[in-house]
Amino acid sequence: MRLTAVVLAVLLASAAQAADVSFVRVWPGWRDTGFFERISEYFGRPEDPAGRIILRSRPGNRPGCYFITRVRNAGPRSGGARFILRIIAPDNPEPRVYTFPTDLPAGEQVYEIGLTGTDWPSRAVHPIAWRLELVGPGGEALASSQSFLWSK
Repeated sequence: MRLTAVVLAVLLASAAQAADVSFVRVWPGWRDTGFFERISEYFGRPEDPAGRIILRSRPGNRPGCYFITRVRNAGPRSGGARFILRIIAPDNPEPRVYTFPTDLPAGEQVYEIGLTGTDWPSRAVHPIAWRLELVGPGGEALASSQSFLWSK
């Protein structure tokens, strides 16, 4: 009986956390290197994310296909979360899966989740279909969004 109560409490806590997190908007699009450059870099400073959290599949490369994602977290800060991006590109009907670890701050935050370098070849290539999920440290789904074609 006691074990059942513990399991129920854990499930309820996970459901409450999932309800506290949502995607306000997910917008895919190409970003060139110039989009990320700030004047401070010309004076030897590191890249300035300008209030966004930038996650790249190839951290050394800036240009690529980005999923600009505004996340609302009504709960407390959560460590150990991760974005899982599934994408179908024109060159392959099988989805490719990319994982981006992150901490999830409280409030609203903009994430720039990018497929860069050899993971996305050029501005001329557009995703056929995609699905983006945010999962918690235990693998529980916190939020998700997908393109129209993904549902087909």
